[in-house]
Amino acid sequence: MRKSLLSSTWRVRRKIGDLVRDCRGVAAVEFAMIVPIMLVLFFGTVELSSAIAIKRKLALVAHAASDLTSQSLDSVKNTDMQNAFASSGAIMLPYSLTPLSATVSEIFIDKNKIAKIQWSQSATVAMVSGSPQAALMASPHKPNDTATVPEGLLIPNTWLIWSEVSYTYTPTVGYVLKTGLPMDDEAYTRPRHSTCVDYPQLTGSSNSCTPVS
Repeated sequence: MRKSLLSSTWRVRRKIGDLVRDCRGVAAVEFAMIVPIMLVLFFGTVELSSAIAIKRKLALVAHAASDLTSQSLDSVKNTDMQNAFASSGAIMLPYSLTPLSATVSEIFIDKNKIAKIQWSQSATVAMVSGSPQAALMASPHKPNDTATVPEGLLIPNTWLIWSEVSYTYTPTVGYVLKTGLPMDDEAYTRPRHSTCVDYPQLTGSSNSCTPVS
């Protein structure tokens, strides 16, 4: 009986030793452990790179919308604003334009360095028949609303063109970023060819250089 017990113990020890020395399947186990980490790194890099690229483009869109409006000789019409929104929105290509929205406002800074909205126009930009098109809509800003302007731009009795843009980045794969990532940016420029830029169709006046009171 003792001999049988020793024999059984030896067989168990031998099998354990064989199991320890058996390297079959090691590569498959390592692969299964590493793949999820590699996928997170790969898709995370792709999605983060796209988000950074879109954020940079959004800053360019904000500057373009403000700059195009400020280059107007003395006034703008609805068609001018639609063209400005559509042209600046095209910077987002080849990324999707939806949902891209923008607002352009004219601001007057009074003698007390208080910035107030003179007029404001918003729009959404989308691809229509293969080209960017802007649809005008009501702005969230109203005439005489107070605006927050960087201290360095608060020069009394001057006008500014202020643009704001917003976009929601939705990753194509969504492996790491599971939901849309809201982004926004803004830019300020001064009228180039006149003291201010009139918008008669919106304000009902041809002299918006007279501050809203």
